[in-house]
Amino acid sequence: MLKAGDKAPDFRGVDQNGNELSLGMYKGKKLILYFYPKDNTSGCTAEACSLRDGYSELKAKGFEIVGVSPDSEKSHKGFADKHELPFPLIADTDKTIATAYGTWGLKKFMGREYMGIIRTTFVIDGNGVIEKVFDKVNTKRHFEQIADAYR
Repeated sequence: MLKAGDKAPDFRGVDQNGNELSLGMYKGKKLILYFYPKDNTSGCTAEACSLRDGYSELKAKGFEIVGVSPDSEKSHKGFADKHELPFPLIADTDKTIATAYGTWGLKKFMGREYMGIIRTTFVIDGNGVIEKVFDKVNTKRHFEQIADAYR
């Protein structure tokens, strides 16, 4: 698992509007890169809406936000439009980005094991170095979790 002080893996992906994004595009800015399991599920919706609600404050502090999940561009488009998300969501359908960040792995739910996204958020500084890792994400209060860490 990546930790604070590690160089963030470079990534390339396409968002819900067909725009190609990469880590290099955020050079000189702080990037909140958050990995979530699935569009339109209760926890993922709560997390995205928490970040949406705190978006202005985070932007004022110099942060950019990018979400990543294995859902398609079309799914992301519907999710972002429905919840008025002001930030891009990368469609990591082949799990390349999630694998590079160690967020694709074995999960357990109700006694069943399966592969999926391990909900994690990375804050990456303007030089591409990971500043903070949130591996115990409070979906309903994720914006506050991040903001509190930078007060």
